[in-house]
Amino acid sequence: MEARDPRRWWILVVLCLSTLVLVIDNMVLTVAVPPLAEDLHASAQDTQWILDSYILVFAGLLLTSGSLSDRFGRRRVMIIGLALFGAASLLAPLASTPTELVLARVVMGVGGALIMPSTLSILITVFDDAERRRAMAAWSAVAMLGLVGGPVLGGVLIDAFWWGAVFLINVPVAVLAIIAAVVLMPESKGPWRKADPLGAILSAVGMTALVWTIIELPKHGLADVRTLATLTVAVAALAGFIVWERRTPSPMVPLILFRNRNFSGGSFALTLVQIGNGGLLLVLTQYLQFVLGYSPMTAGLAFIPLALASLMFNTIGAILGQKIGNRAMAATGLTVMAVAFAVLATVSADDGFLVVGAGLLLLGAGGGLAMPAAISMLMGEVPPEQAGVGSALNDTIQQAGAALGVAILGSVVSGVFTSNMPANSPTSIGDALATGNPTLATAARESFTTAMSTSFAITACAVLAAAVLALFVLRDRKPTTTPTEPNDRELVAA
Repeated sequence: MEARDPRRWWILVVLCLSTLVLVIDNMVLTVAVPPLAEDLHASAQDTQWILDSYILVFAGLLLTSGSLSDRFGRRRVMIIGLALFGAASLLAPLASTPTELVLARVVMGVGGALIMPSTLSILITVFDDAERRRAMAAWSAVAMLGLVGGPVLGGVLIDAFWWGAVFLINVPVAVLAIIAAVVLMPESKGPWRKADPLGAILSAVGMTALVWTIIELPKHGLADVRTLATLTVAVAALAGFIVWERRTPSPMVPLILFRNRNFSGGSFALTLVQIGNGGLLLVLTQYLQFVLGYSPMTAGLAFIPLALASLMFNTIGAILGQKIGNRAMAATGLTVMAVAFAVLATVSADDGFLVVGAGLLLLGAGGGLAMPAAISMLMGEVPPEQAGVGSALNDTIQQAGAALGVAILGSVVSGVFTSNMPANSPTSIGDALATGNPTLATAARESFTTAMSTSFAITACAVLAAAVLALFVLRDRKPTTTPTEPNDRELVAA
């Protein structure tokens, strides 16, 4: 058996720091948009580009960056990504126009795409099967902490300083992660492979066009010429990518992984879950602010039950997972998540926070049990020499699912809200409340709550389907004593 790296738990701290900086940045920006838009005189279209430029670049480069990390070294690629992300975060507050801020966000997207696959790929090469579940649980818990704590931190920073502080907070974290990576982390890479430039171009074009189509779908509809054009580009590029990867002798992405039931089943289950999770924050934050009247900071604090439950059950799941297996943990956790969305679907406009809090507690508990188990099973099927691109596949699947969730649930909420409002009324709850008409405001709150409940009922069905899929498709790996081949995990001294 290959000896465990004595610094592995310190390495996990570095990986968690690297992940935390990405998650926090994405979430704090949601509360920074109003003040930065006012300060930069940004139009609605400018604001949309500030938000979307990052995700477009990030999603488009994930597969390519995962392949690069396997080829040139995962630590090296992660450090380059952290440096780019930190430098762009330092320059973003200096922007005097929306265009300058969009450019900074593009560079941050490049940095994020280099960081994310490297963190998970290093994790699965440093930790063996016996400890991977616990390491994955800690990594997931930190990501959840950033997801929930981001808006709260953003609100505090904006109140105390100005919108630029939400970017500057990334700089010390990135610097600390770089120093720790250099000092603590060994380099790891796969065997040298021939480059696949055509695969990289097709994947970048296809994923960027796909995410752009998903973002624009709620605004223009499927029949719009612009939507059809980008959808055509996405389908053509991704189909070409699949055909090319199956034919080339040195594929960038090992599509053969999808023949494995754990990888393909886990991927599909995670997609279903992320469709639900992607729309959760979008919908629930509007409910908390527009229906219950919470401030942005209070709305962020309302997600604390989700974070606490997730942290607690990540720990519980890490212990139980070793005894009953990842398949049972994934199926159980997904079932609890389905129940949580079902509870959230019962919320009415005058319920207050009690039902929402109960739903968030259940959601955190279910996610804490399910997500690390599902990801651990999926990544456990990836050969160590292809850990980077395997991690990128996992990240891409989840990003696409989250973006799809925002588009689908956003469309559902918009459609149900409009159909329940009086004729010739505003098409958003914010616009309806801004009229100052008490009768219209009451109708808007009730209509939005009905629309939200409908979206959560749909999500409950999707997550329940993921639970059934996990139970009947996934299989726990049998323990093996076969030693790992040295070439499968090449750890080069730092």
